[in-house]
Amino acid sequence: MIALALIPAVFGLLIGSFLNVVVYRVPNGLSIVSPPSACPHCSYEIKSYDNIPVLSWLLLRGKCRNCKATISSRYPLVEAGTALMFVGVALWWMSSSSLVEHFETGLASLMTTGMLFLGADAPTSSEFIAAVLILVAFLYLAAISIALALIDLDVHRLPNAIVLPSYVVAAALLGAASILNGDFEALLRGGIGLAILWVAYLIMALAYPGGMGFGDVKLAGVLGLYLGYLGWGELAIGAFAAFLLGGLFAIALVVSKRANRKSGIPFGPWMLAGAWIGIFFGNWVWSGYLSLIGLS
Repeated sequence: MIALALIPAVFGLLIGSFLNVVVYRVPNGLSIVSPPSACPHCSYEIKSYDNIPVLSWLLLRGKCRNCKATISSRYPLVEAGTALMFVGVALWWMSSSSLVEHFETGLASLMTTGMLFLGADAPTSSEFIAAVLILVAFLYLAAISIALALIDLDVHRLPNAIVLPSYVVAAALLGAASILNGDFEALLRGGIGLAILWVAYLIMALAYPGGMGFGDVKLAGVLGLYLGYLGWGELAIGAFAAFLLGGLFAIALVVSKRANRKSGIPFGPWMLAGAWIGIFFGNWVWSGYLSLIGLS
């Protein structure tokens, strides 16, 4: 259990460092692989020993080694935040998946023998592989959620370069998991969730172009796929939570006179936050709601 928390934490730190590059370069149409990362003030190429997530920023006291210019605290915060998000996803998965025993058995075998043996009782069963694929799918969603939220806050855009490939990645991982564990109902539900949210957001974008962008429509389909795959409760709560959070935030801005009714407020971060509320708590909240109204 400890290993299953430490592994995503370390992996999250590394991915978080990469997300900092994505958040800066993708909106500017730059390559995310070249040139190597450099100080934006003096163009000094950042060495590998100065690129250790969080630790390097602390050791350098938030300053460039070469020109001593201040390095934004966003960088370590994104790295640490991604690590925490990855741990949260792993813990949610461990608490909600009946297939976790397959993963734990397989990991223990890998650590003690260096390989996984095939056979009737082998941990490399189709259920074990399906469980891993589902975990990877939601870790991927966590990574793009952080990147898209920050980009939308910065430039009020949800780049196609991130959103559109997510359809393929999610469909491939969740589809393969459904084939391996025979849960085709979840896959069908995911497809329906994709269609429902995509159409709903498209209608809103066409009805009120100034309040909803087509980037939101594209993202809605991805989130609908993930939420629908988990269940109808997750889909309903995740969709509703986005508007609840976004509405409360907009009201707070208007009341504090930091915005007015015509101000453009990026909705992508609230769509993503709502989706994660649906993922983590949707089933519990939906079950409680049905009980409250006497339908469960």
